[in-house]
Amino acid sequence: MPHTDRVKQILSWYPSDNPGTLTNLARLLNSGTLAGTGKLVILPVDQGFEHGPARSFGPNPAGYDPDYHINLAIESGCNAYAAPLGFLEAVAGRYAGEIPLILKVNNSDTLAKVPNPMSAVTSSVKDAVRLGCTAVGYTIYPGSGARNEQYEDLRDIIAEAKSYGLPTVLWAYPRGNLSKEGETGIDVVAYAAQISAQLGAHVIKVKPPQDHIEQAEAKKAFEKAGIPTKTLADRVREVVRSAFNGKRIVIFSGGEAKGTDALLEEIKQINAGGGFGSIMGRNAFQRPHDESIKLLKDVMAIFAGKA
Repeated sequence: MPHTDRVKQILSWYPSDNPGTLTNLARLLNSGTLAGTGKLVILPVDQGFEHGPARSFGPNPAGYDPDYHINLAIESGCNAYAAPLGFLEAVAGRYAGEIPLILKVNNSDTLAKVPNPMSAVTSSVKDAVRLGCTAVGYTIYPGSGARNEQYEDLRDIIAEAKSYGLPTVLWAYPRGNLSKEGETGIDVVAYAAQISAQLGAHVIKVKPPQDHIEQAEAKKAFEKAGIPTKTLADRVREVVRSAFNGKRIVIFSGGEAKGTDALLEEIKQINAGGGFGSIMGRNAFQRPHDESIKLLKDVMAIFAGKA
């Protein structure tokens, strides 16, 4: 399909990238129900690794099967499907070219309670190329004592991915030397978005920010500049602005499982604040199949301005 004006505009924000990387970024933007709108809804299924099988798939046992998730992503019209190496190796060959794939190249588990959280690099850029992926995914934990090592590993991964023409989707989840509410505080989430953009991420994934300011220095700055934080739309606007004045694609996670009405209200606020879309795992795949499809389609309708 020829690029829409919106897709052309977004691609123009990455002028230093090579044609291969821009082609794959365009592929993400031109796939699924939201093709051409500049919005993204991605199904990520790394929760089995991150939280364990029963916590992830117990509510909807069909999810123990890797085939279930890629089919859900295709059937619902998602822009892409993201997963760790094992899940993608189980399906990539049979669904070649049907939906853009994102290889999550680092992962962590919840078995070790460590003071400085850090994901292990569990697969490579070459694996992503071999599996026909459209992008690589990586997680950083700003606020962790191990953050510098994560940033340095990411630098090498982004450079290698670009050499193969692959963009990078960066999960930025502050944790470590922060209070529990500080992990999703507006100052912290906006800061994580800025760090991600500075590290060279093409697409940035953060959690919806709460009306909490963690850092005393940031509190003064927010008050002095009169930055509004009362509504989620206000806070999303500030996070997007923090990613190069909206010139980087910022998408928001679904987070903890919640009721459908609350979830759709959150999506409406994210859209109103200029968020580029949603990356929704547990809230989608833990519901029964037909309910999942309906929810994902309703989310896409909101981002398309049809709901």
